[in-house]
Amino acid sequence: MKAAKKEIISSFESAYAGTPAWEICRPQHEILKLEAAGEIHGRVLDVGCGTGENVLYLVKNGYEVVGVDVASAAIDKAKKRASIRSIRGLFLVHDALRLETIGLKFDTIIDSGLFHVFSDDARKKFVKSISSVLRIGGTYFMLCFSELEPPGWGPRRVTQNEIRQAFKHDFRINYIRDAAFETNRSQGETHAWLASISRK
Repeated sequence: MKAAKKEIISSFESAYAGTPAWEICRPQHEILKLEAAGEIHGRVLDVGCGTGENVLYLVKNGYEVVGVDVASAAIDKAKKRASIRSIRGLFLVHDALRLETIGLKFDTIIDSGLFHVFSDDARKKFVKSISSVLRIGGTYFMLCFSELEPPGWGPRRVTQNEIRQAFKHDFRINYIRDAAFETNRSQGETHAWLASISRK
């Protein structure tokens, strides 16, 4: 298990040494829509924040936000972007499966492309990790590849039923809707689900 984890971290470090496919140098459009609709509130955690574009956008719009990523190369880039833009974002190198060790509670958690990288076993740990830092009544927003995206490059595809099964205990599914995950590849975006999931 430890070897597999080290391999995953190494793969992300390598990806961020260059420009990974999910690096679009701006916030994901679905996050912009959530913010515009007033669905994001309180203290926010961006889990798997990458180079921090979603975090920087939300901080600039008045939110208290923490961004965490397991890849130190991603966090380094996020901090540099924050410095260049004079935006005070808090970025931490942290394991998404051990969020309880951050020592903070959040009203909103956003996940732009993290859930779909986990194995079945890791998903269970991730759900417990999310639960440990999300306040009761708080909402977790997950943007992930859907099974409507044709096979090929990218992470595993996720079905609505898989999302519902993963969060069937201690959570309420508010909605799962069609969405688009933006990439820097030629097709521009992929089929995705956006799920709104609140802690009971």
